[in-house]
Amino acid sequence: MRRQSLWIAMCTATAVLGTTATHAAFVEDSQVQLKFRNFFLDRQLDQPDKTKPQDFGSWSQAVTLDAKSGYAELGPVQVGVDVLAQYALRLSGDRGDNDYVMPYDYNSKEQARDNAKLGATLKAKISQTELKVGEILPMSPVVHFDPSRQLLTTFEGAWLESKDLKNTKLTLGYLDGVNARYENQVHDFGLWPNELNMDKGKVREGDSKSMLIAGVDYQVTPELAASYFYADVDNIYRQNYLGLAFNKKLDEHNKIATHIRYFDNQDSGDAIYGAIDNQALSLRGAWIHDNHTIDAGYQQIFGDTGNVNAMFPTLSGWVPQPYLVNWSVASFIRKDERSWSLGYTYDFKDTFAKGLTVTARHYDGSNIKNNNGTRGKEQEDNLIVNYVIPEGKLKGLGFQWMYINVNYANVPGFVDLTENRIATTYTYKF
Repeated sequence: MRRQSLWIAMCTATAVLGTTATHAAFVEDSQVQLKFRNFFLDRQLDQPDKTKPQDFGSWSQAVTLDAKSGYAELGPVQVGVDVLAQYALRLSGDRGDNDYVMPYDYNSKEQARDNAKLGATLKAKISQTELKVGEILPMSPVVHFDPSRQLLTTFEGAWLESKDLKNTKLTLGYLDGVNARYENQVHDFGLWPNELNMDKGKVREGDSKSMLIAGVDYQVTPELAASYFYADVDNIYRQNYLGLAFNKKLDEHNKIATHIRYFDNQDSGDAIYGAIDNQALSLRGAWIHDNHTIDAGYQQIFGDTGNVNAMFPTLSGWVPQPYLVNWSVASFIRKDERSWSLGYTYDFKDTFAKGLTVTARHYDGSNIKNNNGTRGKEQEDNLIVNYVIPEGKLKGLGFQWMYINVNYANVPGFVDLTENRIATTYTYKF
């Protein structure tokens, strides 16, 4: 599928545009955006071994063409095509290290000067049921695309969503590869921390060719929602997810938002990465009072075994798992780990600094079980400042600064770090 998806989408688009009527419908409802992103990352490592890298990072500029067509009617079916073209150029000098922003050559120990990705998606819709084939940007509890660096992590496959049943969304998916944020080609699935292309400088294809996904989201009441998802990464792991979310407006100035999420992970098929028996329970609650938001989270990892590092299983390519409430740089997904978090956000929307939001958050993890039987701890502090110009000629120009500080205590293989990320973004809509 990965080699044919682009051609399928393009050929279908050509067929759809074959008549004047469908051409008009196809074009008039289209949405075309040109997205610019300037991204700087610097990570300083408190590395005791001075022969190892003490820092890494890069500065790059990206431009993305995001074109979504309207729908042309072919009998009862509405058909369209989306195209996503991504390009990034490194502006900084090559420091010979890998920051997972650009492709990296493990033979020459050099980071690529630029990176380009081109993907297309054929979409077909009947009523409120839509099928997408080609490049997929999933947003689900069991697999999620990654916008955290410069270019996006995307997937190849087919994705079906249906909202034809009242208060219900059904999801079915088949994915056969991942194009990581720092890669420019699709790879088979692997299990992190086994990287996609670290095998002595040669691109290593994983042993899992497919990922199956099925899920249902149901709005029980206007305030209570439930969801269940199942995923099977062939020959690696099976995952069951159950989530509940409760949101309620208390009065004109106050509302609460809470959720509880549970994951159960077991090895699948030939278990090529070994036995997996891992569970995660996470809870978060937030109180929003006018411009203020206070949130707290708790997360606990269970299970007899994990992958080679005994962690909650995630996909190679640094594929994120944002449905874990304490997901961050430190992740807080280690064996037997118990973690909590506390955050505060202020939105300056009704003040002189409209467009500015500031978030401070602390994470604390403990009870980490190491292979030698000892226990470890980890902590992380974040400060995130976002500003989007709200009006005028530069309306929509955005700035973000993220400050991240991580400290480890008796966590083998990990050292304290301080990281700064600075991003400038702008979207031009045609």
